[in-house]
Amino acid sequence: MTVDDRDNFGKEVVAGVRAADRVGVVDIGSNTVRLVVYDTPNRLPIPIFNEKAQCGLGRSLGKTGQLSPRGVTEALRSLARFSRLAEAMAVGHLEIVATAAVRDAADGPAFVGEAERVAGHPVHVLSGAEEARLAAVGLLNGVPAADGALGDLGGGSLDLVRLEHGSIDAFATLPVGHLRLAEDSGGDREVARRLVDAALDAVGWLPTTKGRTLYAVGGSWRALARIFIEQTHHPLHVLDNYTVDFFDALRLADLVAGLSRSTLQTVSSLSSRRIETLPFAATAMAGILEHAKPARVTFSGFGMREGQMLELLPESLRRQDPLISACEGQAERTGRFAQHGQEMLDWMAPLFPEETAGQRRLRLAACLLSDIGWSEHPDYRAEHAFHRVLRVPYAGLSHGERVALALAVFVRYGGQPNNTMTGPTKRLMDGASVARAEIVGLALRLAQTLTGGAPGLLAQTRLKVEKDRLVLCLPDDAAVFLSDAVDRRLKQLAAAVGLKPRIG
Repeated sequence: MTVDDRDNFGKEVVAGVRAADRVGVVDIGSNTVRLVVYDTPNRLPIPIFNEKAQCGLGRSLGKTGQLSPRGVTEALRSLARFSRLAEAMAVGHLEIVATAAVRDAADGPAFVGEAERVAGHPVHVLSGAEEARLAAVGLLNGVPAADGALGDLGGGSLDLVRLEHGSIDAFATLPVGHLRLAEDSGGDREVARRLVDAALDAVGWLPTTKGRTLYAVGGSWRALARIFIEQTHHPLHVLDNYTVDFFDALRLADLVAGLSRSTLQTVSSLSSRRIETLPFAATAMAGILEHAKPARVTFSGFGMREGQMLELLPESLRRQDPLISACEGQAERTGRFAQHGQEMLDWMAPLFPEETAGQRRLRLAACLLSDIGWSEHPDYRAEHAFHRVLRVPYAGLSHGERVALALAVFVRYGGQPNNTMTGPTKRLMDGASVARAEIVGLALRLAQTLTGGAPGLLAQTRLKVEKDRLVLCLPDDAAVFLSDAVDRRLKQLAAAVGLKPRIG
């Protein structure tokens, strides 16, 4: 069944929570039941707990029209655990949502009643429209200008959303989730592909996303991304915003769709339950690629659960930039002194007179994270800071931007840009971006040396470019700023920008 009704693509707003509450979301899916708890102070939340249980509620749904009895038992047990964990974690608002399996099963209402009794909280059964919209809300938090199509593959359904430069447009919900495909096809992958093609043929708007981006959401497609990363030797094992061009994605999806269970076990570290239906997830991926013909596929670590979480927050929090919000929170939690990222951003601005808004945003993130390694042993600060920043679970970063941010902080701690440790990931950047990251890092190093990290001092100095010179302007009483270390680091920065240093 295909749904394409914009009038029903509504915005059901769940009651909001206070900014200081912890928020928990339980997602009762066709394959898994998952609890994610978010800490919500005055910034966008970050996950502090994430656990899933492989329950398989939707197994046999296509044949019987009923939820799996074993899946029901396992799901109720998981709900009992999750509700008590949330209480112990002082979760102020626990939102429990159920998706395609519970929505479509004849015994879905009975399950909901028992689930509410066990958990002690209401269960909201999402419509296909709500599920698709929430997935888009979650994606757009990290990719606000997303353009193309979002595909969210679950066990029971595939939700599609057309995105027009950050605006949610048409949508469709199709009964071709990876569990359902495996059952409805009797395990025959050729039959599964025909089912996928027939469902996609009914989505009239899908060809209009040709040449744009397919944003892939859902655990099975993230599992595919892990295999893609391993097979292509991609240097960064971060799933969010991992991007593959159309031809490579289609080739790899077709390859996985044809692999046997034993072969999949040898080429991946995925669980046996995931491997069982992964070829059908790959079949769905190959089908949508051939129907939509996007220029690229970008895998997202953010989807329906994050969208549901965002719906619970005040508008003031939802408007925050997820990257800057996360970096500000990190600086507040781990910095030695009061946060002064904006101070450093403004101070080094003369070095970047023609930067774009995106470059400035990344530079601000580097400023905010510039004190991230102060508590490490001096011999390991650069290395640890590099890896820590490279792998932070923050939204709103492409893989190239992740490397640029990590490289800037690496240089800030004295790391050399040509270090062999950074080499594999630097191929995700162009030469100009590498040079810019080095300059940002050297400017941060000079700023931290001038002030010892203490706020308020940097504003007493300024950088100025005069013809062929980089001038560090100091106040009349400059004793606190003068040292051999300051001289050395000013020379390093000036050399990086092709100028001669001068203290004035």
